[in-house]
Amino acid sequence: MSSLNDDFKELLERIRHGRELSHASFEPIYYLVFPPSKILEVKRQMPAWTAKLKNEGWNVHVFSILENIAQILEAAPLRNIWLTADSKAPTKWEKTNQSLANTLSNGSLQKLLEEKLSELDNQDKSILLVTDLEALHPYMRIGAIEVNLQGKFTSPAVFFYPGERTGKTKLKFLGFYPDDGNYRSLHVGG
Repeated sequence: MSSLNDDFKELLERIRHGRELSHASFEPIYYLVFPPSKILEVKRQMPAWTAKLKNEGWNVHVFSILENIAQILEAAPLRNIWLTADSKAPTKWEKTNQSLANTLSNGSLQKLLEEKLSELDNQDKSILLVTDLEALHPYMRIGAIEVNLQGKFTSPAVFFYPGERTGKTKLKFLGFYPDDGNYRSLHVGG
């Protein structure tokens, strides 16, 4: 089993060479796939990996799924209703999660990521690191967003994906969701 640092080195090498036209996509979308048990290790490595990219001349941008979800939910019109309902029935997780999932699946998270991608359009040597994908559980998976952003990736984007590879294009989010083969990205690790 390779180490996270070895996988990151391989990922960098693949980014340097770029994507070739294939049946899935040619967009510069990369996934660093790692076991969910390594989530904290990935977070610890992130400053070193970011510094390495900067030392190689990359203009590094980070899009935290966690921070953007928090921003969306903080500004949601139903927030006060959720808080009131939660205080009355704190163990009714199914209803709470469904309401939060509905709020996130309305395209707001996708829109924020799309805005970040468009910011990078005219910047030289930009790279986007998409972190904290585990925050999507139990609401949605990143593949649902990636597929809707096809054609929007002009700079390399690296998704730090906690899960398992189950084939060349199939991923299993957090190791327990069903396999999903709808990714149009290049996968390293896992």
